[in-house]
Amino acid sequence: MDNTESEFQQVIRRHYREKRELQANIEALKSSVPKNDQNRRQQLLDDAARLEAEMEQRHQQELKKFEDLDTDLESVTANLTKMNLENVPPRPSKSQKRHKRRVFVERQRQERMPAAQAEQLATHRREEEEKIAAILGAKNLEMKAIPADGHCMYRAIQDQLVFSVTVESLRYRTAYYMRKHIDDFLPFFTEPEAGNFYTREDFLRYCDDIVYRASWGGQLELRAISHVLQTPIEVVQANSPIIVIGEEYNRKPLTLVYLHYACDFGEHYNSVKPIENSGAVGGMAPRLF
Repeated sequence: MDNTESEFQQVIRRHYREKRELQANIEALKSSVPKNDQNRRQQLLDDAARLEAEMEQRHQQELKKFEDLDTDLESVTANLTKMNLENVPPRPSKSQKRHKRRVFVERQRQERMPAAQAEQLATHRREEEEKIAAILGAKNLEMKAIPADGHCMYRAIQDQLVFSVTVESLRYRTAYYMRKHIDDFLPFFTEPEAGNFYTREDFLRYCDDIVYRASWGGQLELRAISHVLQTPIEVVQANSPIIVIGEEYNRKPLTLVYLHYACDFGEHYNSVKPIENSGAVGGMAPRLF
């Protein structure tokens, strides 16, 4: 089993290296073709798409031999921390670039914000926290802060599991499930209101970013995680009903808090914990499983 897992991890690393090398070669070729030479540039784009598709097909074929590998989260990716996300040279995805621009614009806006507006924002944060506290209080829970580092959704999930699992492992298992069930996710991987309709290749690159980048997670990733863990996930918000993902599973749900005003750039996930009561009998409430 250990040898199989070691081989599996080596294949994953090789796939990542090959994708980076191909992307670097494509970018180098693009820079060598004059912008006004439309025919050569179109031929280059066609060749690049063909090479990426061939590589993706080969990678999927190589991964099929591992489909019977034990999917226990504690063992599948035990050594994936060697691919530590903080050590990967940054190449932001389109969604990350948009998010960073939004963060930059928001921070500039806040720096120029009059005192009255700054106080209004602080009021929104207090009101949001108070509403969240009331919702969680009814469940005998309170909010637990998670760092705003791009991994907050995965760290909030990690915080509520009783077994040890790394953020890298959660990210890998999420992306792996989404790749295997691409037809279930692709229809929702669009932004019609913005005129953005993404392809399968865009979706597969998005899955790569889940594994190799500190990319932000949302409902697509939560749906995949609920299937991986076979556990419901409920998302608490201040001004909306609780969203439950994975209702088909019967285990005790994980609970995340989604905040709009917690950070300078708004969106953020926190975890929860049982309210500590020194007079309670029997200790804290049990966690998942």
